[in-house]
Order: sequence, then C-alpha cells, then structure tokens
Amino acid sequence: MKNTLYYGDNLQILRDYIDDESIDLIYLDPPFNSNRSYNVIFKDESGSDSEAQIEAFDDSWHWGPSAEETYEELVTESYPHIAEMIGALRQFIGSNQMMAYLVMMAVRLIELHRTLKPTGTLYLHCDPTASHYLKVVLDTIFGLQNFQNEVIWKRSGSHGGAKKWGPLHDVILFYSKSSEFKWNKVLEPYSQEYLDNYYRFNDKRGRYRLVSLSGAGTRSGNSGQPWRGVNPTLVGRHWAAPLGALRSITSEEEIQRMTTQEKLDLLDSVGLIYWPPKGTVPQQKRYLDESAGVAIQDIITDIQPLSSQAKERLGYPTQKPSELLKRIISASSNVGDIVLDPFCGCGTTIAAAQELNRTWVGIDVTHLSISLQKYRLKDSFNLVAGEDYEVIGEPASLPSARKLALEDRFQFQWWALSLIEAKPLGATSTSKKGKKGADRGIDGIINFLEADSKKPKRVLIQVKSGKVKSGDIRDLKGTMEREKAELAVFVTLEKPTREMVKEAVSSGFYESITWQKKYPKLQMLTIEEILDGRQIEMPPRFMNFKQAQRIKKEMGKQQKLGL
Repeated sequence: MKNTLYYGDNLQILRDYIDDESIDLIYLDPPFNSNRSYNVIFKDESGSDSEAQIEAFDDSWHWGPSAEETYEELVTESYPHIAEMIGALRQFIGSNQMMAYLVMMAVRLIELHRTLKPTGTLYLHCDPTASHYLKVVLDTIFGLQNFQNEVIWKRSGSHGGAKKWGPLHDVILFYSKSSEFKWNKVLEPYSQEYLDNYYRFNDKRGRYRLVSLSGAGTRSGNSGQPWRGVNPTLVGRHWAAPLGALRSITSEEEIQRMTTQEKLDLLDSVGLIYWPPKGTVPQQKRYLDESAGVAIQDIITDIQPLSSQAKERLGYPTQKPSELLKRIISASSNVGDIVLDPFCGCGTTIAAAQELNRTWVGIDVTHLSISLQKYRLKDSFNLVAGEDYEVIGEPASLPSARKLALEDRFQFQWWALSLIEAKPLGATSTSKKGKKGADRGIDGIINFLEADSKKPKRVLIQVKSGKVKSGDIRDLKGTMEREKAELAVFVTLEKPTREMVKEAVSSGFYESITWQKKYPKLQMLTIEEILDGRQIEMPPRFMNFKQAQRIKKEMGKQQKLGL
C-alpha cells in the first residue's frame, strides 16, 4: 500500500479501496459539536422545525433519511449482536442528533474493524459528551475483552463551568483487534515536580532516588537469607536484587551463577547501594541518567493543546498536537506499518506518521482538508502529490471538474483554489459553506513580498463555476482597486468571452521592483488551462497558509522507547 490521500465519504472509501486486515493502526477524531446544550443534542428531530435547526448548525449530525437508511442497514444486515445494541440505543436515546451520530459512527467502525490486521489497534478521540455511548458501540464491535484503555488528555489549562465542573479533557478510547496486538513501551519525560519529589539526592555521580531492595512476601531460598546483618524475613519480605542495574555491571551468565547475597555485594562494591546514617535497611541508588523517563500513563498532562502562537498551528479549529499523535503511533505501530485516519482534517496524523516512517492513508470529505494536507506535506517534508504520494478522488479532467461543480460549488471552489495554491477565504472553517457573510468578491488570496516592503502584497482570486460575462471582470477590477491589491486572478470553469479578455487587458501591468518584471494586473485562467499546467504570472509567493513546520530529516525516529 502506498501513501494515499482520499477525497470522499470515508464509508464509501473504506468499502471501495481498503482491503480486509490491511491496516496496523487507526486513529480517528470524528467531528461532533458537543458545545451545544444537551436538550438540543437529544431533541427529537421528527418535526419540521428540526430542518431550520439543522441549517443553523451546518454539518451537524442529524436524524434524517440518511440516518434512517443507515440504521435499517445496521439492524438488518449486520451481525445480530450489533443490531440488538443499536436498536436498544435508539429505544433509549430516541431519534435525535446524538443517535444519528452513533448510527453513522457504528457503520464506519464496523468497516474500520474489518480493515484492521489481527495485530492492529484503534484509537477513537472524542469528548465526554458521547464517549460513554461510543464505548458501548466499540465494546459490541471489537469485543469487551479487546478494550485496552480509556486515555484522558488534558486539553485545556482552565475552563469556567456554569453550575458544573470546568471541562478540561478529551477522551481517547483504545481498542485492539485481538489479544495479540502490537505494543511498544514508550517513555514520557519526567516532570519537574516528579524530579523534585523523587530524585532528591545527589553525590559525585549525579542525581538519584532511593528504591527498595526487597519485595513483599517471604522466601525459603537465599533471597530470604540475611545479608550484611539484615534479615528481610523478619518483616515479611525477601531480597530482590535489581536486574537492570546488575546487567549494566556484568554479563547475564554471571548473574545467573551468583547467589542473591553475591549480587547485592556486587552492587554495593560499585556504589549502587545506600546505607542510611540511622537504621539498617539498605536501598538501591537509581540515578537519573539510567532512566529516559516514565512509561506512558492513561492520563496525559505533559502534551499541551496548540495555542494560537504554536509554530505547528495551521488555523484548523480541531487541530491536535503532533506530539500526541506521535506518542500514539510510536506506542502501537512499528516502522513501515500502515496508519489510517478516516477523518484526517488538516493532516496531523499523516504528518506524524510520515515523520515516524510509517505508511499512511488519509480520508476526508472536503477539498479544503485535502488541500491543507498537500500544503503541509510539501512544507514539512517537501513531498509532492502525484510523485511522493497519491491523491484519489480529486478531479483530474475537465469533465470531472464540471461534475464536482454541479455537485457542490463550494467543494469546487476549494479544489480550484488548491490548484493554484491560494488560501481560501474562511479557510479555518469546517462548515460546508466556509466563512459566513459577504466575501466582498474574493474567494482566495495569495501573498508575495517585495524588497521595498515588509508587508505582504496580495493577489486576489475569484472562482466561477457557472456562466461568465464581462461584467464579472469589471467587478473584480473594482474589488482589486477597493482592496488596494497588486494583482487579481479570475479562475473560470467556462471559457472567457472576447469582451472579458479585452476588459482584463485594459487593467494594465504591475511592475515588480524586486524582480524587474511586469505582470498583467488582472489575469484569467480556465480550469482546463490550469490542469494543463498553466500558472499565475506573479512574483514568488510568500506563505499563503500559515506554513507547517519544516521537519528535520530524522525519519523513523521513535519517541523514547522503554527497554
């Protein structure tokens, strides 16, 4: 399997393209707006009033013909235990947005379970609004015995709650396909609080903590015999010489030959045993440089959410920190394994998988998302679509572009802007319709710099998928003058008329001081021309999207692994 981005409904993509037992690790962060009140989420949507409510929330999950059809599929064609579970949930919850969300998730989770290898794992990122219901669905599909963890990620520093505890965390549900799943011991760094509390001692070798040399329970062998006058049996314990420390001193064969008392003598001879000034119970000195960190725990507090100033932040509203995804990928996959994200958004999973030398598959239902990921892969890793990875589902010809325009003009607009690497207006919105309100005749922007100015100069982009006329060019010319932009580009699916060409030419030229070159102030590009390789005539561009961090080529480097 190759690195691939798919545009389309992930349910159909999974069924059409992803083979049985072909994926090693799945991470998904499905959209669900839990910021609304529960009475809205659980309100019955069988009446006509619900349609207005649906429009107000844009792409919220809702109970309608599609949800009903999927529900019927689940209760008639799936396994009996899944049908029983989903039927019971509907009886309990009702036909509302929450149930629609669970129905749509259930049918996708069945497909995701199918694609996982027997050694594979799935991580579902959600919040407490729906996590308990999703766990019931996952228990039914994956089996109760394959639930591994409910991981808590502290995603916020503080939050005020009206008559409730402030919500600070997300939930990540961790399931395996079977009991034979992959697991790597990943270490997270010690916090300063942990170091201050435990590594409180110093000597000429460095900072260390004290660890017991005995274990609970008595033994009849030499581990239960006295050493240096200390008898562990008297307090119901036995000697437990640390193997890790011994292996750093001598060979495995020598360790097997030695008695417990000889092992303790060896540790004492190299200064790894602490004798207290008062009392007689010795302890092991465990130095800080011997441990790379603590094994990852099911409460994550050391990975901060992305602030508005974070270098990796791209402006996508639900973007997760790369470190969070790298920790998950490092723990549950190996170099070369295949990682799938069926709701891949701005591509954090994809970027983390690429950095850790995994093969990746991403699916998203918006061209905006696919465009963001293409820019991110180029900025971070210098990867080019069509050369270093495949993109499936985007129009590749004029007929397919016309088809997209007829199906959804907003998706067409985002796709067309991606062809010329322009930033869409309202690009941070996950709404199907993007930024609400008047766009002032601008669909996208490209920035460039001149040597005489630190302020970026602008190229305004307008995209048209329907009939075009000379008045459109006059309007764009007026917009360019009003916005004080240097250049403007009219991208059209249809061929421009002769009058449009004349109107564009009459706008004159922009002369670049830096590049000593003239560029037509108002340009027209057809989709057919762009697909044939024509680009905008302009000075070199500058940071259209907030650029992704350049990732140094330490490919395949895992997070710290425990030995």
